[in-house]
Amino acid sequence: MKRKLTPKQQRFADEYIESGKKEESAIKAGYKSRSAHSIATENLQKPAIKSYIDERMAEIASKRIMDATEAVELLTRIARGEEKETVISSTPEGVYESQKEADLKTRISAVKEILKRYPGDDKLVKAQICKAEAEADIAEAKAKEARSGDSNEGQTLIVDDVGGMDDEDAGS
Repeated sequence: MKRKLTPKQQRFADEYIESGKKEESAIKAGYKSRSAHSIATENLQKPAIKSYIDERMAEIASKRIMDATEAVELLTRIARGEEKETVISSTPEGVYESQKEADLKTRISAVKEILKRYPGDDKLVKAQICKAEAEADIAEAKAKEARSGDSNEGQTLIVDDVGGMDDEDAGS
């Protein structure tokens, strides 16, 4: 059960998060200046206040850090030429600021980064998956053989479980 903070405790915690100064935060929260230091020290030891401060700090930190969705959205805007960068030019007449879209090399790099995250219908990825599945089937068959005690040493094991590849895929 989470204990609610009093309005004064919450003001103290919010001020402390903003300034990092415990005594000053206590005074701004409404505590008397002569007891501010001891009350601030005491407040910072209370589990409910500590928990509130920790939660708010985590929330603030998470807003500062870009998540994967934001990163892919930025890459997409760059790839589409929607993201502009500021260019400062200096001439004898003065300094000028202009906006330009990313150059072709930068846009291609953004597309490559996106495709790393969403391989889609890439034949190389399909082939790698198929190979991994075949290796897993072989390992499973060998394990089954070892458990049963049947030794087929010197014999060839054929696993025909390629599945999903048509003639077009097999030829490339």
